[in-house]
Amino acid sequence: MDYSQFLNMQAELSLLAVIVILFVADLFMCPDGKNGKGVYNTCLPVVLLTVHTLLNLCPLCHEAGEAFGGMYQHTPMMSIVKSILSIGTVITFLMAHKWLSREENLVKQGEFYLITLFTLLGMYFMISSGHFLMFFIGLETASIPMAATVAFDKKRYESAEASAKFILLALFSAALLLFGISLIYGVTGTLYFDGIGQAVSNSEVFNPVMLLGMLLFITGMGFKISLVPFHLWTADTYQGAPTVVTGYLSVISKGSAAFVLFTVLIKAFGACELVQAWDQAFLWIIIASITIANLFAIRQNNLKRFMAFSAISQAGYLVLGLMDGTAQGMTSLVFYLLVYMVANLGAFAVITVVEENTGGITIDSYNGLYKSNPKLAFLMTLCLFSLAGIPPFAGFFSKFFIFMAAFNAGWHWLVLIALINTVISLYYYLLIVKAMYIIPNENPLPGFRVDCYSRTALFLCVAGVVFLGICGVAYNFIDGFAYGLDTIANCCKDAVNSCCGQCCH
Repeated sequence: MDYSQFLNMQAELSLLAVIVILFVADLFMCPDGKNGKGVYNTCLPVVLLTVHTLLNLCPLCHEAGEAFGGMYQHTPMMSIVKSILSIGTVITFLMAHKWLSREENLVKQGEFYLITLFTLLGMYFMISSGHFLMFFIGLETASIPMAATVAFDKKRYESAEASAKFILLALFSAALLLFGISLIYGVTGTLYFDGIGQAVSNSEVFNPVMLLGMLLFITGMGFKISLVPFHLWTADTYQGAPTVVTGYLSVISKGSAAFVLFTVLIKAFGACELVQAWDQAFLWIIIASITIANLFAIRQNNLKRFMAFSAISQAGYLVLGLMDGTAQGMTSLVFYLLVYMVANLGAFAVITVVEENTGGITIDSYNGLYKSNPKLAFLMTLCLFSLAGIPPFAGFFSKFFIFMAAFNAGWHWLVLIALINTVISLYYYLLIVKAMYIIPNENPLPGFRVDCYSRTALFLCVAGVVFLGICGVAYNFIDGFAYGLDTIANCCKDAVNSCCGQCCH
């Protein structure tokens, strides 16, 4: 084997270097007994992961390539998705500073960073996989450490219960997924995505076993993305897990799984008969996800359960870009993932700050928040407006682009149902805004000062919401302006041709 092929895995090697450095630092750095603060603090993992992200954004890392006979593949779009996940992980580390500064978590700081980065490494392998074996290795590398982060508050019964539910259902979904992969291998004789696609396209007879294998694969991935009806673990796990881990679960793991699902469907199941089959499957999954999750979100008072059903609904919108598997759908999915990441992590940053300083975790506890903490209330409002898709925030344009991709693919009435559900989601997001600004409270949450790490996380999220919104406005304005110029030019050309024709006549 040519070991130089490992050099093609630049993002993975860079992240592995970060993990090794943090592991050595965790061995030799210990908490300082004088002031109760760890010498091993948040700065080191944040700086290292930021440098890794910047290196991954280098143009040299965007060149397409492959290694190990095509088991590992690398494209510019994969590099962009990895960078998005890395940015989300940096924001998560900033959010976790106050929580990890607790006395019971102080000696476990390094463990949290290492476990989280191992999940990120597994997602990297998933994204770059060109073979089902490597895909499954990456999937389990991401899932198993995630259960440890869910149970990180080991003295809380709810955290252990949430971890047990997560790992048991993760094992069940992995079994279904493996069974589907075995059926696919039995039909095609290969585990390469491209090889499966070629075998299916060259087959003259449609094989029902192949269809069953594909549906089992979709079912297994549906558990990872928490789509209805595979969502039953989500609310309990999100409520029991530490709030920082809940934010990470709701965005990073969900986004990577959605992207991988898209690429596998296109490469391995791109035959006409199979495309029609998974289109019909996702049609009902999307309708059920956005409708049921929206209706259940209205009934929630615990903010973490509220955000859990919000995440299920957002997952339905996210996979809307899968319909028909077009390039426009892929681009819309990645943009939606980026916008959803900054908006959702921004909301979770506010929830984390409030919980760490006051212990409030219900919607009722946010009544009158603007009186004691007006800045936090304003930032929470911006993030919620973006999640709801209110213009001119970034969430409006992410929904617009993904609706446009589905509409252009011919799913007109599905887009109509999604639009109706957007109105429902606007209602329950405004319930929190109503609690913060309208509902009076004789004993509102006390005022408090936010630590610098959390302020940095909030700044990055809100800046992302505003900047991506400006980009959406600029894109639509420039595109509309260019379309107008083309229309005027064509009209002038037709007028000139008509005039010349009359003169010649």
